[in-house]
Amino acid sequence: MTQADPEARKGWMALLAKAPPERLAALMPEPPAHTPLRAPETGAVMVRGRAGGTGAPFNLGEMTVTRCSVRLACGIVGHAWVQGRDKRHATRAALADALMQTAAAPAIRAQVLDVLAAEAAAVRAARAGKAAATKVDFFTLVRGEDQ
Repeated sequence: MTQADPEARKGWMALLAKAPPERLAALMPEPPAHTPLRAPETGAVMVRGRAGGTGAPFNLGEMTVTRCSVRLACGIVGHAWVQGRDKRHATRAALADALMQTAAAPAIRAQVLDVLAAEAAAVRAARAGKAAATKVDFFTLVRGEDQ
């Protein structure tokens, strides 16, 4: 059993929560033996926003989420909150969180997290490329009478 760095744990939990459910299922086809502490349950959370990213916070609206908590046979507990209603996604994410706190962490990082991170980076790069293709650069020519 290892003590997870809170910042590292925050990173892998975000990656698992944002992963496409079918991709996480493909990377973790056979979940390990576990006991549900909190069976997957769906609810809503209030999403807050800020005008311009720095203004006063305001309630943007509600978002559907599913949460789950599991305990591995060794006693390690994993948690997950994922967007939407996919209970299997929440369970797999919680299992991956628990496994990342065990000696299996390097294998889970290589087989699951690194793959998901690379795929997410590729999606971000493709989106940035599409956005860059629509960028317009404005420039001003100096006229003779302006000098």
